[in-house]
This record gives sequence, C-alpha cells and structure tokens, in this order.
Amino acid sequence: MALICLENVSRRYEMGTETIHALRDVSLEIARGEYVAIMGPSGSGKSTLMNILGCLDVPTEGRYLLNGTDVSEMDDNELADIRNREIGFVFQTFNLLPRSTALRNVELPLIYAGVNAEKRREMATAALAHVGLADRASHKPTEMSGGQRQRVAIARALVNRPSIVLADEPTGNLDSRTGGEVMAIFEDLARKGNTILLVTHEEDVARHAKRIIRIRDGGIASDEKEF
Repeated sequence: MALICLENVSRRYEMGTETIHALRDVSLEIARGEYVAIMGPSGSGKSTLMNILGCLDVPTEGRYLLNGTDVSEMDDNELADIRNREIGFVFQTFNLLPRSTALRNVELPLIYAGVNAEKRREMATAALAHVGLADRASHKPTEMSGGQRQRVAIARALVNRPSIVLADEPTGNLDSRTGGEVMAIFEDLARKGNTILLVTHEEDVARHAKRIIRIRDGGIASDEKEF
C-alpha cells in the first residue's frame, strides 16, 4: 500500500465571481521511503498540491489517503491532529520561536502531542544530535547561523518520527554552501528510510531527490524516477 495516494484530486477556489482551478484531476502515489521533489512555476498548482499533501487544505473533489487514512473529508481539528502525528514540516523561513532555545523549539510538536516533559527533553535532544547540533541545544535562533537554524527546524520536523517530512524551499534563504549542507542532511534522512517531499523551484536542489514530479496548469506535466 502506498503511503500517499491521491485519487482524481481537484481543488477549486471561488474568487468573487471567478472560479480558480488550482488542481485538476491529479492522481499520484508515493511509496514509503521515497525521496520526491515537486517542481512547478508560480501559479502551476504546486503550492496547492503541497498544502493538500501536508493536510493544510482538502480537495474540492477526489480522495487523499495518507497512511491508509482518508483525510479528504476531515475537519480542521482532525487535520491538525493528523498533521502533528504524520507530517514534519520544514519551511524556507525556519519558523522558529526567537526567544526560545533550540531544545524548546524542537520540543514544540511534542508539547502539542501531550508528551511528558522528561520524554520530550530526551526526544528533542536526540533529534538535535541527529542533525549535528547537540552542542547548540541551549542557544536561541538569534545566536545561530541560517544553516544552524534550518537544522533546528529539521530536528523539530523529525522529533515526532512522522511518516512524511515535507520541506518547502528549505534552501531558499541560505547561501549555496550552507544550502548544500542542509541538502546533505536530507540525503542522509532518505538513506535512513524517511519519506521526503521537497517542494522547490531550483533544478539543482530537485536533482538531490530520486523522483521529480513537475506540476503545470494544475496537473502533473511529468514524473521522472531515478536519473
């Protein structure tokens, strides 16, 4: 069974009297352990697809099965619960709490999940060690480089041991050398069996993945595996 299965998914938005067709009849399967890049120009439907895959939005039509669960008809509370359990997000802008330590930032998903303080600290410490930041646990984001901040964000995404790591332009705010270091972390995560969805407009970043799905005009224009 595929980890991710989209069946004839469409997404429409009503803008006044106009209907925007952001996604049109998209069907897609992604297996557990795949490393997939999603590419597309502005307005292609790439962001809408990412929002649906990340359970931030639901289809107008069609079904989305995540880990065997149909999330297409879920309400906001149910979506929030499945996001916290199944999906680790990594954003271009890091989205860290500036006044909290790295450890506290990484603990956040565990707080929402109701994990007790001792277990939270243990899991967050292990996640920071996993991205090479065990010695930065007590530092705040303002005391870190951009690359270190993104690694904290990756540790936060991993701490709940999610089914999917969804990275949205994760190197967009980094210089090329630091971006390369962050991509090396994703490659290591992929080798260890994590399922990674990487949304990017940069061809060289996408080439780190083992499969590239290109979106155009709300549909899948191409789907390439293993180059």
